[in-house]
Amino acid sequence: MRYYPVQLDIRGRRCLVVGGGAVGTRKVDGLLSCGARVTVVSPQVTEDLRRLGARGAITLREREYAAGDLAGMVLVIGATDDEDLNRRVSADAERLNILCNIADRPEKCNFILPAVIQRGDLVVTVSTSGKSPALAKKLRRALEMQLGEEYAVLLNLLGAIRKRLLTQEHAPEAHKAIFEKIIHSDILAWIRDGRMQEVNRLLADVLGEGWRAEELLVKGDDPI
Repeated sequence: MRYYPVQLDIRGRRCLVVGGGAVGTRKVDGLLSCGARVTVVSPQVTEDLRRLGARGAITLREREYAAGDLAGMVLVIGATDDEDLNRRVSADAERLNILCNIADRPEKCNFILPAVIQRGDLVVTVSTSGKSPALAKKLRRALEMQLGEEYAVLLNLLGAIRKRLLTQEHAPEAHKAIFEKIIHSDILAWIRDGRMQEVNRLLADVLGEGWRAEELLVKGDDPI
């Protein structure tokens, strides 16, 4: 396996995008959604990027890229149609041991971006190791059809149950059997159909009285 699968926590970390076109804008959106502090360097930028810069959501430098732009960055994405510039960005990042992705050029990357399916905190990724983005996209669409929003609700519920169990005098080795019973029931269908009485009946059977999904799913979680 060439690539080491990992999910990066880039909240509050400085990331650079070189290129201000449609591809660069998509990369910026992805980084911002994960809480990164984003800088964009490009002599031309989209109106979306200009608006983000105007309100301070990103740092916008409307000029040509320079190697010094990498100072203090943990990650850089090259999103230009200039092959010479992309090679420069990749080489500069390599010298500084900075994570680098060049859009559509896996041979110039030390990490690649998978296709992503997200349902709340559930994140499923698909990678073809850079060989076929089209196949990754096809697989992502197929998985999106299978993974509905009920998965996000179930994950929130399981997380709340686990959190409460960990605060009680409860043997950790018993948790696996509890979660297996919940997951291998028809709970996903019940959540999808809004049959919360069935969910609560299951919780009472597995965990005992006093466990209700409505109380476990606190405000701010996905609605049931």
